[in-house]
Amino acid sequence: MLRPPIARVRGLGSAKDGVRQWWAQRVTAVALVPLTLWFIASVLSMVGADYAGVVAWIQSPSVTVLFILFFLALFYHAQLGMQVIIEDYIHTEWLKFTSLIVLSFTTIFLGIVCTFAVLKVSLGS
Repeated sequence: MLRPPIARVRGLGSAKDGVRQWWAQRVTAVALVPLTLWFIASVLSMVGADYAGVVAWIQSPSVTVLFILFFLALFYHAQLGMQVIIEDYIHTEWLKFTSLIVLSFTTIFLGIVCTFAVLKVSLGS
């Protein structure tokens, strides 16, 4: 291992978490390609439909599952990307820590809200 002696003393070096995060970012990106195309095509097909038609469409089990997968992949992908940006460009430790906590709570909250909304429509209000 090619690390300077001071890095070994301070325990600095690879956190060994980057590869997992890199793969998760790529997997969610690949998953989002067909999900986003489906979402756009579906929304465009609903243009001009009445409220009851859209609700009936969302109540289809396959549409409900695809909506939930889309939102969860979207928010997880966004969280991973924003985490990298925060870690790379915010150098004040307390601000970096606070930003990461706010980011985590925000993406979890939005994922839960979207899932709840889809389920509420799908299962009937």
